[in-house]
Amino acid sequence: MTLTTLQLSNSGRSVAFREAGEGQPVFMIHGVGMQSAAWGPQFDTLSQHCRIIAVDLPGHGGSDRLSSGSQLPDFVGWMHDVVDALNLAPVAIIGHSMGALIAAGFAAEHPDITSRVAMLNGVFCRDASARAAVIQRAAEISAGRVDLETPLSRWFGDSPGDLAARAQVASWLGSVDQRGYAIAYSAFARGDATYASKMNRISCPFLALTGDGDSNSTPAMSQAMAAAVQNGRAVVIQGHRHMVNLTAPDEVTAHLVEWLGQPAEERIAQ
Repeated sequence: MTLTTLQLSNSGRSVAFREAGEGQPVFMIHGVGMQSAAWGPQFDTLSQHCRIIAVDLPGHGGSDRLSSGSQLPDFVGWMHDVVDALNLAPVAIIGHSMGALIAAGFAAEHPDITSRVAMLNGVFCRDASARAAVIQRAAEISAGRVDLETPLSRWFGDSPGDLAARAQVASWLGSVDQRGYAIAYSAFARGDATYASKMNRISCPFLALTGDGDSNSTPAMSQAMAAAVQNGRAVVIQGHRHMVNLTAPDEVTAHLVEWLGQPAEERIAQ
């Protein structure tokens, strides 16, 4: 799918997105340093079930960055502007990592226009040590000291599938706008608990999915998020880490198709 660019009337900023399929709108948001193409393994199958709108985060791909100092609520406000401009409400949301934080924030602030939420490798209420480490990394990125090898080693193993995905992710990380990356990473580092007290507002079908080897977006976090909402389910993919939609694409896509078909009133047993 090719990129389309839209200028937002509220801010004047441009946002780039990829679109395919028909039916209920599903807004897909990638993680920090990635771009909308990261949803490639899911495009073909999901577009048979719904209308996909996969966006580039601010400061990533073809989307204009937000202002320096922007935090998670600013990214949630940006998403609301895009949803409004494209007339998507009510909208389903799939987010990965930073995208998952935005998805949860949007659903908590706008439950009336959110039809369902899927959080892949989402973070939730880090402990003090983890929070200090990620805030320190955000400071280093803001200062221009970008270490790509450490996160890549943490996100991927040595299987052929992991190594192929790692090469693609390294390419995206290496080409991202550094200021946009720093702004988004700072919001990611500080946003893990921003909407924690409002999660109980979310009553639509909710999926929290991660890999059992993800040391930062842990299975315990996914389980806690699923328990915090009214209609939640947690899924842990065995043998995978942080980029689970790339390293276990078929399994992740199957769970997303099931989530898309879940009636709003149905609560899937844990």
